[in-house]
Amino acid sequence: MARDSLVSVVSNDVLERIVSGDLPPGTMLPSETEIGNQFDVSRLTVREALKQLAAINVLTAVRGKGTYVNEVSEWTSIDAVVRAAAANGHAHEVSIQMLEMRRIIEVGAAELAGSRCTDDDVDALRGHLERMRTSHDAGDLDGFVEADLAFHDVILAASGNLLVPAVYDPVRRLLAQTRRETSAVPEIQSNAIVMHERIVEAMSNSDPEQTRSAMADHMQQTLDDLRAFVISDRKV
Repeated sequence: MARDSLVSVVSNDVLERIVSGDLPPGTMLPSETEIGNQFDVSRLTVREALKQLAAINVLTAVRGKGTYVNEVSEWTSIDAVVRAAAANGHAHEVSIQMLEMRRIIEVGAAELAGSRCTDDDVDALRGHLERMRTSHDAGDLDGFVEADLAFHDVILAASGNLLVPAVYDPVRRLLAQTRRETSAVPEIQSNAIVMHERIVEAMSNSDPEQTRSAMADHMQQTLDDLRAFVISDRKV
C-alpha cells in the first residue's frame, strides 16, 4: 500500500478511537513507536498521520511532553465533528445545526443570486428541478438527491461571490452522504419540489428579496420535515 494511503489509514483509525471514546479529550496518545508497531508502519508514517489530525485541531502536540486529544468544541473539521456527534448519539442534533448553518449561507447566497443570475442559471435550475420531478415520479432516490444538490450548487455559483461555494464545500460533501436519509421520504421530496419551484420563480423575476424569502421558506420547510418525518420520535 502506498505511504499516502497508510497515512490515511492510521489517521482515520486514530480518529475513530477518539470519537468512540477509547481516547477521550485530554488523553495523551501512545508514542509514535507504539502506534507504528500497532499498524506495522514507520514512525514517519505515524508522524504524518498525527499531523493531519493536528491540522484540524483534533490533536495538540506539546513539545517535550507528548500529543494530546482536544475537546470536540476545538476541532475545525466538519467531518470529524459530525463523526464524533454521531458516535455519541447526537446525529439528529447535528442535522438540525447543519440546517441552521445552511440557512445562514444559502439564504444570503440566494439574495445575491437573485440580482446576479443569468438566463443560463435560471435554465439550469429549471433543468435540475425537472429531474427532481421525474426522479420523484420514478422512485429514483439517487437521481433526486443528485438533482437537488446540483440545484443548490447553481445558486451558490450564481451568487457571484467566489468564496461562497468554497466555504460551503465541506457542508455539501456531508449533505451528499446524509441527504438520502431525508429524501427517502416521499412527502419530503414533494415538499422540496414545491419549494424549489418557488425559488426558480423568484430567480426568473430577478427579485433578490423574493429569492431570499423563497430560500428561507425552503430551509424552514426542510427543518419542519426533518422533525416531522425523521426525528419525530425524539424531543429536540
